[in-house]
Amino acid sequence: MRIVVQRVAEASVAVDGEVVGKIGPGLLVLAGFRAGDDGAVLDWMAARLVGLRIFADERGRMNRSVVRTGGELLVVSQFTLYGDAARGRRPSFVRAAPPHLAEPLYEGFLARLDALLPGRVRRGRFGAAMQLSLLNDGPVTLVIDRDAAVPSTRR
Repeated sequence: MRIVVQRVAEASVAVDGEVVGKIGPGLLVLAGFRAGDDGAVLDWMAARLVGLRIFADERGRMNRSVVRTGGELLVVSQFTLYGDAARGRRPSFVRAAPPHLAEPLYEGFLARLDALLPGRVRRGRFGAAMQLSLLNDGPVTLVIDRDAAVPSTRR
């Protein structure tokens, strides 16, 4: 699993001109899944995401999480995070989970996040062509990867 996290002042996602998800201050999360991702990966990623200390404290240091700030999450599925552009001019997406595997992973990730931040998680629409609007805060952008086959080391 791979996510791109952007700290935002606000963000929204629209499908066919209709806003389907909108947040104020918080995190915009683009989430990509691979075949082989499982519940353990989703658990780890959800806990890591809500625990990230990337919001300013009273001294202006990145020391607060979205939990502490009362911020929201906007989570959008994005298979192109597993695009490989190393060869040729057209990216290959063979590492991305096919839709029949990715959609349940996306739903599972959202369920885990909603359990950690009840009522503060918004979403895109799986498989739809979406238009994202955001106002970056910082900007602060992180890429977080988690491979089910590789055990992590705690740092």
